[in-house]
Amino acid sequence: MSIDKIQQEIIEEFSVYEDWMDKYQYLIELGNELEVLDQSQKNEQNLIKGCQSRVWLTADLKDGKILFRGESDAVIVKGLVALLLRVVSERTPQELIENELFFIDALGLKQHLSPTRSNGLVAMIKQIKLYAVAYNRISG
Repeated sequence: MSIDKIQQEIIEEFSVYEDWMDKYQYLIELGNELEVLDQSQKNEQNLIKGCQSRVWLTADLKDGKILFRGESDAVIVKGLVALLLRVVSERTPQELIENELFFIDALGLKQHLSPTRSNGLVAMIKQIKLYAVAYNRISG
């Protein structure tokens, strides 16, 4: 499934919730389903700078695709990580470079998150793009 189709799917899933408290609850549920990172991966190198809570993001290139894994110590942020990984993991570096993550604005996430969480979300996306550029150079 394409990045755009997955983003559309996420927008549709969130559209069933009218109240933001329900959307937050759904985010928390998504975060609870996220695979736990090994303790060794929760290190300074994988820590996202700019997040108030602690967020770790790993990326490995396998068969030309980037496999992202991540986790956070905050429940809502963990849900944001789960959403991002659903869209960006197992994509080629080129796909990640060429595609915009429009679902964030379409859901109104930046407007409904605290400024520090919103900044953290931007920092996570920036790190994903940096991994894509780096792996594109390696695989290209």
